[in-house]
Amino acid sequence: MSENRPDPEHFLKRAEQEEAEKNRRSGKLKIYLGAGPGVGKTHEMLHDGLQENTKGNDVVVGVVESHGRKEIDKILHYFEIIPKKTIQYHGKELLDFDLDAALKRKPALILIDEMAHTNAPGMTHKKRWQDIKELLDRGINVYTTLNVQHIESLSDDVSQIIHAQIRETVPDSMIEIADTLELVDIPPEELLKRLEEGKVYFPEQADLAARNFFKIGNLIALRELALRTVAEQVGTQVLLYRQGQGIKHIWATQEKILVCVGPGLESEKLIRAAKRTASNLKCEWVAVFVDTPKIKFTESQKNNAIKNLHFAEKLGAMTRILTGFDIVKEIMTFAREENVTQIMVWKHIRSRLRNLFFRDLADEIVRHSGEIDIYIMTGESIVFPENKEPTIQKYSFKNYFISILVLTLATGLNFLLFPFLSASTLITVYLLGVTIVALLGEDGPAFFNSVLSVLAYGFFFVRPYYSFAISDFQYFFTLIVMLLISFVISHLTLRVRKQAESARFAERQTDALHTLSRQLASTRGIDKILEIGEQYVGKLFDSEVIILLPKNDQLVSHSKSKKIVLNNKEQEVAKWVYELGNMAGKGTDTLSFSEALYVPLIASQNTLGVMRMIQKKQQLFTPGQIYILEACANQIALALEVDKIQEKNRKKELKLETNRVRSELLQNVSHDLHAPLAAVLGEASTLIEMNKELKHKEIKKIGEDIFYEVEQHSRLINNLLQMTYIESGSVKLDKRLTSLHELINLVIHTSIKKIDNREIHVDIDQLIPKIAIDSTLVQEIFINLIDNAIKFSPDNTQINIVAKKDNNNILISIEDEGSGIVPDEVNQLFEKYYRGRKITSERGLGLGLAICRAIVNAHGGKIWAENRPQGGASFKFTLPI
Repeated sequence: MSENRPDPEHFLKRAEQEEAEKNRRSGKLKIYLGAGPGVGKTHEMLHDGLQENTKGNDVVVGVVESHGRKEIDKILHYFEIIPKKTIQYHGKELLDFDLDAALKRKPALILIDEMAHTNAPGMTHKKRWQDIKELLDRGINVYTTLNVQHIESLSDDVSQIIHAQIRETVPDSMIEIADTLELVDIPPEELLKRLEEGKVYFPEQADLAARNFFKIGNLIALRELALRTVAEQVGTQVLLYRQGQGIKHIWATQEKILVCVGPGLESEKLIRAAKRTASNLKCEWVAVFVDTPKIKFTESQKNNAIKNLHFAEKLGAMTRILTGFDIVKEIMTFAREENVTQIMVWKHIRSRLRNLFFRDLADEIVRHSGEIDIYIMTGESIVFPENKEPTIQKYSFKNYFISILVLTLATGLNFLLFPFLSASTLITVYLLGVTIVALLGEDGPAFFNSVLSVLAYGFFFVRPYYSFAISDFQYFFTLIVMLLISFVISHLTLRVRKQAESARFAERQTDALHTLSRQLASTRGIDKILEIGEQYVGKLFDSEVIILLPKNDQLVSHSKSKKIVLNNKEQEVAKWVYELGNMAGKGTDTLSFSEALYVPLIASQNTLGVMRMIQKKQQLFTPGQIYILEACANQIALALEVDKIQEKNRKKELKLETNRVRSELLQNVSHDLHAPLAAVLGEASTLIEMNKELKHKEIKKIGEDIFYEVEQHSRLINNLLQMTYIESGSVKLDKRLTSLHELINLVIHTSIKKIDNREIHVDIDQLIPKIAIDSTLVQEIFINLIDNAIKFSPDNTQINIVAKKDNNNILISIEDEGSGIVPDEVNQLFEKYYRGRKITSERGLGLGLAICRAIVNAHGGKIWAENRPQGGASFKFTLPI
């Protein structure tokens, strides 16, 4: 089989990435990246766009700024240009990219200059890169330009270089989704020459730029950043291609260092050397430790190896713990998958005799390195000082007893089979016993059983019987082979068992993280996240878990079920872990006097809290448990960070919505308060100035108008007060037996001026008895619903009021002959401050229907609205009898 066979896991990973990319967007993005203005990004973009245009592709220019450059203006004549959108802002006209026009035009490719540009106020998106993302999501290909200083992750570095703040940035995610990142580059000296010739800015702008941004040192540094950004993306593409094609040999396109870490102090020297080399080469480096069942590491040695990995991580390395039986194979497989070009390993100085019989890791890596460079450091082995606390070595003789028992049963079975089978066949029974003992998982009992099995076979079943003397050389050879086979079977069985344990550990670790991340992903709210985190981690590690979050310069528990107050020493330990982001407490070398282990909750930006753990069995955590524990803590921290960001966004949205409602309310109130007062003032002014000329009927008419406007004003105030009282819960129903017929007649008489020339048709079932209601509040329901019917129906139309008995309720409907209700407004009509789209000039705050719903609900009824089959709307509500 070919060694270049692709790895199925890489295919699966690649397929998942491509599927996610396909679902996320369908348009392709090409970014022309430069070290600064004037390097020719726009010219290169237009030139490529012109080539696509000549191929027959539909190419348009969304927005391109020529800044007076004639060569740019000349090329633009060959393109269709989408007209810019005009925005009125503080009395000025601003021109900007018209996203809506571009979406309506929907070309195959659109050219958009200056990706980091901030849009004019009032546009669809705040930033131009958001316009580009929407175009991509809608299947339109985009070519765009970008300067390296506008990349979000590089903005701080650029600010230090140019001594100025970068205000316009583009998130790194836009760089990552780019299908092509093309570097447009010219030497700094040539760029300065272009600036002097006026090919970058106008003369007055060029002078200012030359004194600040366009300095030779700035341009060299920015050019290096641009080159490095493109190189990183190309390196990622190379790695994905190699994995997808199953290519095993190394492509030395970019240096990458792997350092082999062990439990000894020599690993610290190796890590420091790797850090220096990586800094000189300006490349990535990774530190790996292979946790293999082949080497019986003590818990102390594993802890020391984990400490070395943490040390490498502090120096900037990526760290990995590999699992497998063959250390060299695991290291070399990982190195080739990650396209590592250099491996650094420590070689122990040993005697020549020892080297003859024992493999050396450095020599084996050199033997299998192929095209990877190997850097070897030599010296004597240096081990960490062991813990001075006395330890009790536990010896278990249980498995030795089982070994003797299995041997006895195998011998007894052979005695039963001996009369019927040949002596050589009986060997298989002992081999079966050796395999069973090896499954116990310990080397000693397995080898003990192998030796005893050979001795028992030779003593009981080889002539002369019951003697260790051997009469036939053939049997001697059989016993030797049996002993070797027994050793091989026990060794392979132990090896398979340890490999299975290693695989189960990796599976358990992956399953634990997957389960926790899945639960946290579907949970929102700090209290719920903390509850899930505490319960899951506590159950997983059989520990008492408390998550502490900062509050008033103290770390306190937010759990409702687990309240704990830390003493001063424990509070100091928790505070130290929170501030430095390192694990401390029981089982560590830092603040080990504590009764608990404290694990920092490190998110993407900072430490959010501390997880306090006490194992119920008072045991120390193993290195494998520590590794899983840190991963769980990171998952909880990320969930808290996401919830914090979402809560911040929710508050921001709520604030915006509150401001919008308040603005609309103030606008409506000011209009509705002003309109009746203005009418009253006008009528009163007429009455005062023309009182001698007016006739009695005219004076009466003015008086009625004044009364009507004041009544409208009073009704507006009454609605506001009623809604306030209802929401505060201070309104108490004063229920009394009331005739529905009399109540409706009173409402019609009260609203006679509004009704004017309309006809009110009342149809009340005579069997309806008097009902216990608050007549004052129910009267408000009828007044508001009749007022609503008048607003939304033409003059000279009929309004129907129908009441009939419906089981134990009275069903009342107010029907009009208007245009009806817009279907998508049915569920919004009874919301506060909502005014239908069909009403534009009428006064009102949108409180009438909300008040009706509150009053009906207070009486235990229901209210709804629907369209009539013959046209118009019908508002119905029920009141219990």
